[in-house]
Amino acid sequence: MRQFDQQRPNLARMYDYMLGGKDNFAVDRQAIEQLAELIPEAVPLARANRAFLQRAVRYVAAAGVRQFLDLGSGLPTQGSAHEVAPVARVVYVDHDPVVAAHSRALLGDPSRAAFVEADFLDADDVLAKAGMFLDLDKPVGVLLVSILHFVPDSARPQEAVARLRERVAPGSHLVISHATTMGRLDDDERARGANRGTSTSAAGADRTPAEIRAFFGDFALDPPGLVQAVDWRPDRPKLVGDWSLPSSLMAGVAKKQAI
Repeated sequence: MRQFDQQRPNLARMYDYMLGGKDNFAVDRQAIEQLAELIPEAVPLARANRAFLQRAVRYVAAAGVRQFLDLGSGLPTQGSAHEVAPVARVVYVDHDPVVAAHSRALLGDPSRAAFVEADFLDADDVLAKAGMFLDLDKPVGVLLVSILHFVPDSARPQEAVARLRERVAPGSHLVISHATTMGRLDDDERARGANRGTSTSAAGADRTPAEIRAFFGDFALDPPGLVQAVDWRPDRPKLVGDWSLPSSLMAGVAKKQAI
């Protein structure tokens, strides 16, 4: 098994730390503490994103879907899909070879939850590998949770997602969350973020809600549509004083209809 480099922060481990996990090193914790000083909403955003994933997985599982494909998953810890839907089969996909090695060790028996090393932008490769564990003739819950905003348009993520929509069976659901500033960052703010290497736009693309909606293609958005992640079927009503964020995390779930 490949060993993690304990001297360099790793995004997957950093995310694990933000979620309260233990699969991280001191260098990851230090990086998050520095990030939180620059962007106080970073940790709340990460936790809001994971809470949305959990609600969406429960919702899709309640609709009868018994298999999930989690793309750009990072480490499958802290309330990941296989823990939220224990009767479902889950395949996690990430292109980081070190994350892949550690994830396989974490998951153990692949009969219920497995990991494949692949780039989600290569939809055919992903589905070929996932097809060893999933029945792609049956509905699948495809999770693209907090990953698309790291991918610039030049990498053609729209084409990759369109290919996934085309290949999955009717009754499949597409789950997306995508960070956006909705145009609130000016050029100077974008440049400062790029220099820090911390902003969404520096990592990939700052898309508008309409551009995010386009990833769902002709899939029918389930109510309440594309909304703030905290507003997508929340477990409880908002309380007075609930936090709000200067950047937005848009989220939605859509279903492929039968032809």
